[in-house]
Formats: sequence, C-alpha cells, structure tokens
Amino acid sequence: MEPLKRSFYARNTVAVARDLLGCTLVRRIKGSRATLAGVITETEAYMAGNDPASHAYRRMTERNSAMFGSVGCAYVYFTYGMHYCLNAVAYGARQDAGAVLIRGVAPTMGKCIMSDNRNSCAEPDIANGPAKLAQAFGITTSLYGTDLTQRGALFIAGRTKRPGRITAGPRVGIRNGTDLLWNFGLG
Repeated sequence: MEPLKRSFYARNTVAVARDLLGCTLVRRIKGSRATLAGVITETEAYMAGNDPASHAYRRMTERNSAMFGSVGCAYVYFTYGMHYCLNAVAYGARQDAGAVLIRGVAPTMGKCIMSDNRNSCAEPDIANGPAKLAQAFGITTSLYGTDLTQRGALFIAGRTKRPGRITAGPRVGIRNGTDLLWNFGLG
C-alpha cells in the first residue's frame, strides 16, 4: 500500500473529501508489528473562509494550526473532553486552510486489535464514527501533524478500486453551515 501523494491533498477540500472515499487508512502501532487498516467510508469537508462550522473559520490558533500548514498532514483534535478526531489537511491554491474529517472506516486488517481497543465492540460498529475510529486505531494528539504522505505510523493509501455510489448530505453534529452538503459516504 503506497501513501497518496501530497498533490492529492493540494486541491479543493470538498473534492478531496469525496476522493478519499474508498482509500485505505493505515496505522502502524509503534513497538509492535501490528498494522491496522480500513477502507474510508465517510468523510466531511471543513474550510476556512465562509464555513462557520470549520475550526479555521475565525483565525489560526494553536489547536487548529495544522489546518493552515502543509497539506497531507494529520490534524488530530480532542473534543468534548473525551474523544479524538482525525482529519487530513487539504486545501487548494485559493484557500487559506482546510481539512477533511475521516468519519468512518470499514476495517480490513487488525480487526481483533481494533475490537480490543473499542472494548470488544462488534465489527460493524468498530470504526463507524470519528471518535470510534480514533479509538479503534489508537489515534491521539500524539499523531498531530503526522505526514500522511509517508509510510509511517499513520498514512492514507490510494484506492484499490473505484467506490460505488457516493452520497452527499449535511455534515453531522454541527449548528452552523448546515446548508453545505459536505458529508460524503459510500452508499
């Protein structure tokens, strides 16, 4: 599995969110030979500028600085005092910042470890939400800024085949920007 190139992420955030569907999220556990992997099944786009739901909407802060940095890097944040969420930084030349929230993954490798990480969760529910995904894959803010274009502890590999039908709808769990249909899933 080869990581996606940086140029893949150097495009409009919404286009990247759609194109990440069917790609493979890979996590190598440090200090072991374990590799976890899964096909990305749901994403959401967030941009600076006119997107009031984006962490980058107002300005750059210590927390969101990755969104303004190099495309193809991980933006991992802690939310609600208990959950981590994984984003891939992606934005084009006409944007200041952006990231794609990886909302769901269908596990393909390391299912037993993911299940243990999720306290014996059944397979359909192992990584079908952003917090569940982070817990299953052992993703924390220690991976903030990780270069997803390099084979390391965390990366995203290209598709092995074109995804089927792609759905688009409003993003989940936000109050502002609900009119933007930037949640994408494999239908």
